[in-house]
Parts: sequence; structure tokens; C-alpha cells
Amino acid sequence: MQLETFNQLGTVEASQVLQSCVHIPTWMSKLLQQRPYLSIEQFYQTATEQAQTWQWPEISAALAQHPRIGEKKAAAVLSEKEQQFSQREQAQVETDAVVQLALYQGNLDYEHKFGHIFLIRAAGRSGQQILSELQRRLLNTVEQEQAEVKQQLAEIALIRLKQEIQ
Repeated sequence: MQLETFNQLGTVEASQVLQSCVHIPTWMSKLLQQRPYLSIEQFYQTATEQAQTWQWPEISAALAQHPRIGEKKAAAVLSEKEQQFSQREQAQVETDAVVQLALYQGNLDYEHKFGHIFLIRAAGRSGQQILSELQRRLLNTVEQEQAEVKQQLAEIALIRLKQEIQ
């Protein structure tokens, strides 16, 4: 969709577009309030800046909208657009049986330690790269990991936003 079209959408329709990128109501609200955007660069910059304001409770709630790496379903019901984003992001991640098993075990270890799913921007990464990041991040403190999750979620949201609105 073109930015001009997004600027002209009703609040409900525009919210649905943004929600397919990330389920953080404050982010969606701020982006909607600042319409109309004069340029796509201004829009992406605003989205990036607003992502930096996310707080852990809203990030934690948004994690339910993401499936585990290597799984098809998230804990929450996703819209068709969100399912398409997730499938496209994970389709590039090729894993052999050994890496797949290690990711599964690593996910369980991660969830036991941190209490939420392991989130990583899968786009552009191999299964081995994701596994290496998972193993590295298992050594993080809770605070370090929350910062990494925030960064990864912002990257995912902005990639999706750029695919959705140009």
C-alpha cells in the first residue's frame, strides 16, 4: 500500500495495518495520531522512534503474537496477514534435523529461564545463525535479554511495516 493510501484510511483500517506489524497499542496509536505523513522516510523514522519507547509489559504481551522459531503457530490467533509475514520470515530458515532439534531444546531452555518465547528476526538468518544467537542469548541476564527482545521485535515490526507500506 502507498503511504498516501495509509494516510487516508479510517482509524480502524489503519490500526489493522499496523497491528499486523506488531501488537503494541501505544505504538499504533502514536503512529495514527501523527498522520498524515509527508514522506515515507518521515513515517519510518517516526515508527523507529516510537519503537524505542516500548516498555516491557507491552513487549511481553506482543510476544504471544509470534510463533516459536521453527513452529507454525503462535500462542494467540493471528490474522491472515500476520500468518503470511511469519511464514515468509521463517521460510528462508533452512534447518537440518540436528539444528531443528537443538532449536527445539534451546527454545525450551530459553522459555524456562526467561518465561517467554525466544524472539529473533529470522529474515536473513540461517538456522545455524539463529541457533548460535539462541545459545549466546541464554547467557544473558533478564535485563540484557529484555533489551535484545525489544530490539528484535522492533526490527521485525519495521521490516513488516516496510513490506506493508511503501
